[in-house]
Amino acid sequence: MKKLFAVLVFFMVVLQANAQAKILTSVNEAGDVATYELDCSVKFQSLAKGLRYNITRHEFKGPELKNSYRLLLVMDGFYSKTLNNEMKISAVLTDGTVIEARKIIEDDGFFDGACTLKIKDPNALLSANIDKVIVYADKEVVYKISAQSRAVFKKNLENIISAK
Repeated sequence: MKKLFAVLVFFMVVLQANAQAKILTSVNEAGDVATYELDCSVKFQSLAKGLRYNITRHEFKGPELKNSYRLLLVMDGFYSKTLNNEMKISAVLTDGTVIEARKIIEDDGFFDGACTLKIKDPNALLSANIDKVIVYADKEVVYKISAQSRAVFKKNLENIISAK
């Protein structure tokens, strides 16, 4: 009986770990911009403990087809009382590439916990995994990304890239 219970728990963990988000598709009223993003209406995807994300692709129609990719990072319970008016958030890839953004801290000195990183080359992000995310504020906070989270992130990114 204990073995059966252990096997059931194992399968539930595997299914939950490999859970990918659905892709939401929308087109603006003019019909010239399509948006593809992960469905976060129920819950955000998790990249690390306390770090959630969403991936969005905007496809612009015109003389040439263009895409812009964005990675929204949401830090749960992140608290900073730094007096700087700006902070830096970096995603460090396994190949050494750094994707970073600067975030303006609110007038009250607090960071709201969300930041958007622009992804210039999503295919390069597919080939090199995100190793860690670093937030530079009054202290340096490092989110280490597990292999399991990398695999789910990579699959979600592939789904966003190939969405039609």
